[in-house]
Amino acid sequence: MKCKILHESRNRLRVHIMHRRMTPAQADMLDYYLRSKPCVKDVKVYDRTGDAVIIFTERQSVIKALSSFSYEDKETAALVPEHSGRELDREFEDRLFYMLVRRVLFKRILPAPVRLIFSIIKASRYVWTALKALVKLKIEVSLLDAVAITVSLLRDDQKTASSVMFMLGLGELLEDWTHKKSVDDLARTMSLGVEKVWLKDGETELLVPIKTVKEGDELIVRMGSMIPLDGKVIGGEAEVNQASLTGEALPVHKAAGSYVYAGTVVETGSVTVKVDKVTGSGKYDRIVKMIEESEKLKSEVESRAAHLADKLVPYCLGGTLLTYLLTRNATKAVSILMVDFSCALKLAMPISVLSAMREGNTYGMTIKGGKFLEAVADADTIIFDKTGTLTHSEPQVAKIITFGENDENEALRLAACLEEHYPHSIVNAVVKAASDKGLVHEELHSEVEYVVAHGIASSIQGVKVVLGSYHFVFEDEKCTIPDGEQNKFDNLPEQYSHLFLAVGGVLAAVICIEDPIRAEAKEVLAGLKKLGISKVVMMTGDSQRTAKAVAEKVGADEFYAEVLPEDKAEYVRREKANGRKVIMIGDGVNDSPALSEADAGVAISSGAAIAREVADITISADDLTCLLTLRELSARLMKRINANYRTIIGFNFGLMVLGAAGVLAPTTSAFLHNSSTLAISIASMRNYLS
Repeated sequence: MKCKILHESRNRLRVHIMHRRMTPAQADMLDYYLRSKPCVKDVKVYDRTGDAVIIFTERQSVIKALSSFSYEDKETAALVPEHSGRELDREFEDRLFYMLVRRVLFKRILPAPVRLIFSIIKASRYVWTALKALVKLKIEVSLLDAVAITVSLLRDDQKTASSVMFMLGLGELLEDWTHKKSVDDLARTMSLGVEKVWLKDGETELLVPIKTVKEGDELIVRMGSMIPLDGKVIGGEAEVNQASLTGEALPVHKAAGSYVYAGTVVETGSVTVKVDKVTGSGKYDRIVKMIEESEKLKSEVESRAAHLADKLVPYCLGGTLLTYLLTRNATKAVSILMVDFSCALKLAMPISVLSAMREGNTYGMTIKGGKFLEAVADADTIIFDKTGTLTHSEPQVAKIITFGENDENEALRLAACLEEHYPHSIVNAVVKAASDKGLVHEELHSEVEYVVAHGIASSIQGVKVVLGSYHFVFEDEKCTIPDGEQNKFDNLPEQYSHLFLAVGGVLAAVICIEDPIRAEAKEVLAGLKKLGISKVVMMTGDSQRTAKAVAEKVGADEFYAEVLPEDKAEYVRREKANGRKVIMIGDGVNDSPALSEADAGVAISSGAAIAREVADITISADDLTCLLTLRELSARLMKRINANYRTIIGFNFGLMVLGAAGVLAPTTSAFLHNSSTLAISIASMRNYLS
């Protein structure tokens, strides 16, 4: 690609792409191409001028990258997401430009009688909107606008009426732009990133935008790639991780005839998928729908602000009438009508929430609405499930205690040999422990018998071997403890779960299994208390001794052991009945009832699908410290909303007073009102934590 260097300074280049016209799509290609280069620290591409400003670390590499750039390169095209935000910005910039041009032409070219006719036609829209509200017995902001415009026209003040309608239209455009940009920014940060797919076309493969895919199209998905759309496998074989959909930890084998789902990942292999479901299945579209739904879940602060805006309308009308009666000056009265609280209150508050949701997503959190962020900010009680939440979801072998003359490594080798046939979390722990020690086991045993929820039985060289729970080994199989080792057996470490191995009817070893406590758990619980949580509770279905050991290590205020799913939900209900705000943290199917009952249910992303579906917030499974981030983010959101609330009320009330005093003309009041609304809305889009 040919380009011209327009300006150069230390580690900075401004270049012009020698191309007749740069489209937004081409600008995105250049932008993402340059960002993919290690030598580029930052880049800004201006599609209207065809220029690019590049901040770099190595000049020669940048020049080489620019010379190699091509709009026809498929690999470069694959770097660009379907929704970059540039098209949206271009659309609104064009709309704003044409609005300003029409305004100038309207004032400078059309004769006064024609301008009056156009103003009356345009005013009818505002009057009709106000009449519809009145028919429903609602006194809303639309009534203020209609009265201001109608009064101006009746006074033969067409200039003021025209200016007022222009400012209202400008305000609506900017509000729409600001809101859509907030939703678009959030949706792009939350999307899967699957924007382009490889489409099979005869014997060739084409990289195409996902939105162009139709039902019946054949897509090729390879190892490490995400399956973008639902469909049936018609070729190839693969192991597909469906944890995001089903909560299954192990990948599922898929071959010809199998069905695959959008959002699942090909771990190994490659498949050709015939798409049978396109509509509404794109991740970006699903997320936009979710965000739109979440905006209905407004916090009490948001709802209170929106309701107040409508409640203040009668007072604005009353102030207008009073001003006219006292001053007999219609201009001063109309100045009050130009100012309302609705625009800023109803726009800035949702944008503040959308910004918090967007920023939360960058920290590994998916938040379904402002209502739940407010609940997190106000919460004083937090309840943790133990397994998979305070502890890692993958058990580990902590130690092996042998009995008789048995060797520790041989006991582990034998256990792994039996266990590897039956995938289970504890089984995986045993097999992994043997693998980590480099213990290679031969298939010496006969057919293995698996007893559900109890254990495994088999035989080696004619000797029966059993492995499982105490009940299975000692009560069902009547195994015994070697002579002289009863005391050793009685003093097995209580903080572990125990897996008993017996050979020939005699105990050979006890494998101690632990759910390792997350390294950050204690620090996180202490941090939550510093952030205002007064009560930290741990609940688990595990035994009393295991629960007590974990609760003491992590610093929980209370713990409850051997609880059922309904027990957790009942505890949440009792806490709420006592006037406390409750957050529930969990990851399993058994946590779902409590997650539903809590003021804010928080699921771990690696947990069961039902838990993530029921939860109000989902956090990353990698690190619990994001709970501290969630609490801090929620507190700052509420602080910003309340600050916006005070600023909007104070500033607009000041405009009303100045308008009534004759200091501000109606058009000036409208300009300042819309400008303040835009300024507060833009300020509300700022990050909270960075």
